Amino acid sequence: MSQDGKRDAAARQKRVRRLKHLIIITLLTLILIPIICCTVLMFMVGDMNRRIDELSERISLLEQREYPVTTMPDVPDGDGVQDTMQTEAEQTEDTRRKVYLTFDDGPGVNTNEILDILAEYDVKATFFVVGKEDEISKQALQRIVAEGHSLGMHSYSHKYAQLYESEESFRADFEKQRTFLENLTGEPCKIYRFPGGSSNTVSDVDMHLFADYLDSQGVVFHDWNIASGDGGRVVLDVDTLVRNSTADIETWSTAVVLLHDSAEKYTTVEALPQIIETIQGLDNTVLLPITEETVPVQHIDRAKDNGGTN
Repeated sequence: MSQDGKRDAAARQKRVRRLKHLIIITLLTLILIPIICCTVLMFMVGDMNRRIDELSERISLLEQREYPVTTMPDVPDGDGVQDTMQTEAEQTEDTRRKVYLTFDDGPGVNTNEILDILAEYDVKATFFVVGKEDEISKQALQRIVAEGHSLGMHSYSHKYAQLYESEESFRADFEKQRTFLENLTGEPCKIYRFPGGSSNTVSDVDMHLFADYLDSQGVVFHDWNIASGDGGRVVLDVDTLVRNSTADIETWSTAVVLLHDSAEKYTTVEALPQIIETIQGLDNTVLLPITEETVPVQHIDRAKDNGGTN
């Protein structure tokens, strides 16, 4: 082959190689662009869902001021006569203002530190938890129960759109969480807190239907009447959290304080000792965990649903 022929052949090979590279790059681009777009879209959707959940909770906190907070009426014993042998100590305790510190959305990285603080002050609290099955979370859940705190359900998924989609989806989520918690701790779960509260405006299904289902399962839901404000995206300073959590306690005979122990709520941990000390400094006031005997604070009026009065 002549030199010119060799040069032409080499040039053709170069063109072919360039064309192959161009084709490969084009194909890779066509493959990667949708993958990148889908990945970005997934992150955007996840972020939007988180923002929707946070906004819903903030709306619920604001609407709490407009919703009548109701409590279930005291039920007398069978013969309608109080026990005349009731001790003086019991009578005194009945007149105390009862304050319940409640922590939502855990267990998280702050849960153990919160438990340490509660132990230091010999205070029992209530933890409304979501579905977390990693070993660290399991240990935290077991510690909550072992140290005498109350463990409540706060949905397994904590995804508003999924949880409140239908009665069936709510029941499935409820059963999944109750089964997990009871198998893990060996203790029955009898208390529940709706994500966003029972007065949330996210659910297209009437919240009374979900409340009726909880009733059928022997479970009582608990809302709150004092909000610390730590549920939003903005991290509040310690002084604001202490003020929000304690300023209105004396206006209630039963005060349920809403706090969070999820990862980003580090100022809640810092504020907790001051919150406890402020409450302990109030006259005729006691800090308690929520139990089956606790008169619930509820945003929606269950007494009217059941034909009762407040």
